[in-house]
Amino acid sequence: MPSNGHNGHAAEAVVLTQAQVQEDLQEKHERSRGQTFRVAVGLFSVLLVLGIIGFILRVVDGVSDTAKWGYYAAAFAFVLSTAGAAPMVAIAPRIAKAHWPRPISRSAELFSIVGLFNLLVFIPLLWVLPPLEQGRRTLWFFGSVGEPVPNYSPHIWATLAMLALVVVGVLLVWMSALPDIAALRDRLPQGTRKQKMYAWLARGWKGTSAQWFMQKHRLGILGAFYFAMLIFLHFLISVDFLMTLVPGWIDALYPATHVANALQGGVASVMLTMVIMRQWGGYKNEIGLDQFWGLGKLLFALSLLWIWFFFSSFIIFWFGKKPNEVSVIELFIKGPYLPIFYAEFVLTFFFPLVFMIWNPIRKSIWGPTILSIAVLAGTFFGRIRMYVASYSVADQSALHAIETVPATVMPGIADVFIVLGVIGGSILTYLLASRIIPIMSIWEKKEMLMYEVHRPLHRIHVRILGKPD
Repeated sequence: MPSNGHNGHAAEAVVLTQAQVQEDLQEKHERSRGQTFRVAVGLFSVLLVLGIIGFILRVVDGVSDTAKWGYYAAAFAFVLSTAGAAPMVAIAPRIAKAHWPRPISRSAELFSIVGLFNLLVFIPLLWVLPPLEQGRRTLWFFGSVGEPVPNYSPHIWATLAMLALVVVGVLLVWMSALPDIAALRDRLPQGTRKQKMYAWLARGWKGTSAQWFMQKHRLGILGAFYFAMLIFLHFLISVDFLMTLVPGWIDALYPATHVANALQGGVASVMLTMVIMRQWGGYKNEIGLDQFWGLGKLLFALSLLWIWFFFSSFIIFWFGKKPNEVSVIELFIKGPYLPIFYAEFVLTFFFPLVFMIWNPIRKSIWGPTILSIAVLAGTFFGRIRMYVASYSVADQSALHAIETVPATVMPGIADVFIVLGVIGGSILTYLLASRIIPIMSIWEKKEMLMYEVHRPLHRIHVRILGKPD
């Protein structure tokens, strides 16, 4: 990677030592609790309070009518489809032994802590989901006709999958942050409350060869488990908490579509986080063009994957034209949610396709950033379209198709408060987690110095990167 001087002469590459990198990033972590951080915490705390008020209003209004809980379910699914999938930005490149994600891997992994908050949001959905004795379809097979139906089997498996994803995610962040936690433990005065907390979290980390060996291999195992549980959880949520609410909706590809859309939202979430860290977090020197370029290519590929999954399902319904297939198209696409579908299509596919094919836009900082905001908005509209429409179906016990396509369910004040509260609470959880765990991986930045050398080449300096074993 060349480094040019302003006047065309050779520019000396500024290379920090490992000690300087550690000191610099630790100071930035300590300074991150400034005025801007406190204002952000206050703002999103207010949004969380509004969400609690909206939830109380919705509970007082009753839980038997699923149509009133569509926006709540959509907000939960949106967080699952963005924060839940964001750690894959750190997991997948780490398995491929790539260097470019090192400055952003921790910011991606911290999103798994948001799963703790989303787990609380998930609990009321178990309460709202209609029982099987009312005729709702289910993914699970039971005994012969006449035998009692275990009403809570879907609830149990989905809850276990959600718990497993959260536990694996928290362990992933903790295992990744162990060396940095130990460094903060040694930096703080002995006996202080914060030093004791870091000492407890560090679990005796000394940085021995055996501990580094253990950490690297555990990260690979936890990353693989997180990916597997992410797919399994999206499969359960998209089936039992979405597809089974719409009579006649039979689409074997949709659970995979749900996951693919989540990966797109996860990449966009990390992209937006990178911009905030770079512009307002003081990490402009650490987060550069390589990170935006790398994520921009992933975002472009996942946007193309969005249209592939959508068309693969849509073409079956379009050519089949059975009554149930016609009713599904009418509910989700042609009917009351057509404007939202247009918005989702333009924001998650059309804009990335048109703009990201150009190198000057893809290989920039603000181009992928603006498109990531568009993708997040499109993902939000997509979850609104699917979940609000599904929860608005009055009779989930119909055998073959929807008898009457319900009208558009417009959000009330409680729904607006709930959506703001769920999103605000998720961001607040992330901010509080970043106050304890450094948002940038110090040990990965230090390790990077072991794989790079700077050499003069004619009138420029280039950075030569090695590949880990």
